[in-house]
Amino acid sequence: MIYTITLNPSIDYIVPVDKLELGGLSYMNNDYKLPGGKGINVSRILKALATDSIALGFVGGFTGKFIEDALNELNVQTNFVNIKEDTRINIKLKAAQETEINGCGPALSDAEVAQFLNQLEEVKEGDTVILSGSKPPSLPDNFYEQLIQKVTSQGAAFAIDTTGSALEASLSYKPLLVKPNIHELEALFGVKLETNEEVISYGRKLLDKGAEHVIISMGGDGALLISNQGNYKAEAPKGKLINSVGAGDSMVAGFISTLLRTNDPVESFKTSVASGSATAFSEDLAATETIENLRSQIQVVAI
Repeated sequence: MIYTITLNPSIDYIVPVDKLELGGLSYMNNDYKLPGGKGINVSRILKALATDSIALGFVGGFTGKFIEDALNELNVQTNFVNIKEDTRINIKLKAAQETEINGCGPALSDAEVAQFLNQLEEVKEGDTVILSGSKPPSLPDNFYEQLIQKVTSQGAAFAIDTTGSALEASLSYKPLLVKPNIHELEALFGVKLETNEEVISYGRKLLDKGAEHVIISMGGDGALLISNQGNYKAEAPKGKLINSVGAGDSMVAGFISTLLRTNDPVESFKTSVASGSATAFSEDLAATETIENLRSQIQVVAI
């Protein structure tokens, strides 16, 4: 079984406006609300790829109920811990430029955290745990590492999509996949990367530190896969960028879904890039048909 962990889920409140008047009055064209959070996005794309998962994390209040109800309608299995405080709301303001205003997240009680850790006792050898996104401020800085220690001690594999010290601390536990974008990779090492060769050089440092596969997303410049089998480049397919929210999560889901089925990193990379691009070209996360159509366009070359 695949488990996705979203420690700080949200309602993503999407607000398109033709013209934003700062300090004045602006009108929405329409609006829509989606269950948000990186692990939840991964579970939704896994479902689109006919791969089952169980979404774990914390939800509370009327906002938490909205997330549970929305995922139930999408037939995504969940086992959230229900908490006292409300789940946050993130505003995605789509005007001439896309602006995001994210909530901090709820404070979690010791009992709520203990209940969540108890749920992880179900994770066993052969399972894969995907950890994605930020954590509520009330959790300790090393909480991701605590979770990784727990699931790996129970024989499970894990993938992680986060940044900074949490990403760095995960590497010695040999993650199945890490997926920084190029800006996150630059920030991690305090460098500016100009060429594919430079990106690969620093990506391989993550491999050397323990990661099994490294995907570095580079927006319109495509993506790189770095693994012990070699280095590979995929160009981004052509299409109109509509939505950047969830594209990276879609890449994680696409890679893991295909890797667990085929054990072929290159084929998994194709699905990863197709899934991320399909979401970028959609108002919401990608649909199955869009992913399949784009996958046939993805060309992967060894470099």
